[in-house]
Amino acid sequence: MAKATKQDAKVKAAERQGRRLEDAVRRAKQRLDAWRQAQKPTPVADYVLAGPDGKALRLSAAFGTKQDLVVVHNMGTGCVMCTTWADAFDGVVDHLEDRAAFLVTSPDPVPVQRAFAKARGWRFRMASAAGTTFFRDLGFEDDEGRPWPGVTTFRKGRGGRVERVASTSFGPGDGFSPVFELLPLLHGGQGDWWPRFAYGRRHGAKRPARR
Repeated sequence: MAKATKQDAKVKAAERQGRRLEDAVRRAKQRLDAWRQAQKPTPVADYVLAGPDGKALRLSAAFGTKQDLVVVHNMGTGCVMCTTWADAFDGVVDHLEDRAAFLVTSPDPVPVQRAFAKARGWRFRMASAAGTTFFRDLGFEDDEGRPWPGVTTFRKGRGGRVERVASTSFGPGDGFSPVFELLPLLHGGQGDWWPRFAYGRRHGAKRPARR
């Protein structure tokens, strides 16, 4: 009995340590969120992208009726990690669009985007940044012209001008996909697992198309 009690005490001590670490992460996240909110939005150009119909889509028009816009910088069809993040966003796009306009961009041409989105069952809007400096100017392209994943938020300022509010990059292990929040809870964590484009036959009901 004494041995079991000693083991229980170790487990409880470990749980308390875990909660302290979680609290520290939450407090750090709150400080980061507060810092971001304190930053002054900066004007940006009204970039012209190619919308899902292939026609010109100005960044200002992507807001629709909203005052805020979330733009995801996706590396395109060749990046399985970007696809993992996009799959996650597709599941919550209705929630996001209740608060702000939402747009996923990539350097892929519109026909490539359209075919890939259809194959994945994505429902969110997409736009092509091919032939523009959109990724580069927003800090999501390296010196060799290779895109980098992340997200930028915008708002409409005075006179309808587009202003950048905040941005951050994506990377393995971040919180932008629930997959990488759940894996660390497993024994051994992520281990040598890496996402793939397909895992064989998918089960479950097909997601309804957006109206």
